[in-house]
Amino acid sequence: MKKIVITLLIACVLIAFIPLFAKKDGEFGGSDDAGSTVVEEVHSGYEPWATPILEKILGRELPGEVESLFFCLQTGIGVGIIAFIMGRLVERKKWMKEEGAE
Repeated sequence: MKKIVITLLIACVLIAFIPLFAKKDGEFGGSDDAGSTVVEEVHSGYEPWATPILEKILGRELPGEVESLFFCLQTGIGVGIIAFIMGRLVERKKWMKEEGAE
């Protein structure tokens, strides 16, 4: 059992650190960057037809830290909702079993 745990820990560390050294130029792009590159290749004169709401209000682009904050908040809210729903479903099963036993 100990060997399996150690092997899995080593595998996790390797999975985490190998991508950092595998890419030579050191820049990791997201799917948004890849998608916009393909759109520019297909339609050379493409102009976006929509801008983010906060950019319209502020008149400038949001800093990357603020975008990350909003993304993390959105993720936290989504996880909270999912955890609440799953907790309710588990509790409902317990209540149903208790009602059936009585």
